[in-house]
Amino acid sequence: MQVFATELEVLEPYAVACAWLLFALIFFIRKKPPQTSETIRDRRSLIGLLLQIVGYVIVRLGLRAPAVGFLNLGSIGDVGAAIIAIGFMTASLYLTYGAVKTLGKQWSLAARLVQEHQLVTEGPYRLVRHPIYTAMFGMLIGTAIAVSQWQALIISTAVFLIGTMLRIRAEEQLLLVAFGDTYRNYARTVPVLIPWWHGV
Repeated sequence: MQVFATELEVLEPYAVACAWLLFALIFFIRKKPPQTSETIRDRRSLIGLLLQIVGYVIVRLGLRAPAVGFLNLGSIGDVGAAIIAIGFMTASLYLTYGAVKTLGKQWSLAARLVQEHQLVTEGPYRLVRHPIYTAMFGMLIGTAIAVSQWQALIISTAVFLIGTMLRIRAEEQLLLVAFGDTYRNYARTVPVLIPWWHGV
């Protein structure tokens, strides 16, 4: 078990790098829709994006030494942590791909509405109202468990969630303006960020 755990420690940084590359590629190689005229944009959501990035930076700054486990629970704990990290990142990649594909031309870095904007409730949007942010959070957790320290995960989670809530607030205000009660009814039945939990 010790040998296997040591091999995992060597491979984890490469696995994390590959997962992030795939995450980025989902956005860059997606089929680009025709240009759509924008009707409303809320640039305040970019402040939230900045805080999300700061959360990732904190995880990066908290990188641990190769021989140190996430919680120092020995070889079995290291293997368990690696499996959990892989699970978070795999689920996040799957969720990101499904969300970007479902959202299509309406995807944007900043909160916005486009002409003929439609309320998307299919695919991953049946699980959570903001699946890309859920996936980003999963990538943060997976990365921290794989290569960072638990203290960095706690701090980065707080910063990331503040940024995420700022972005969600900006987006949902626009959606309420556009869809009114239809969006309110959707929001009552589908959680914001974490599947099956209406608290966050």
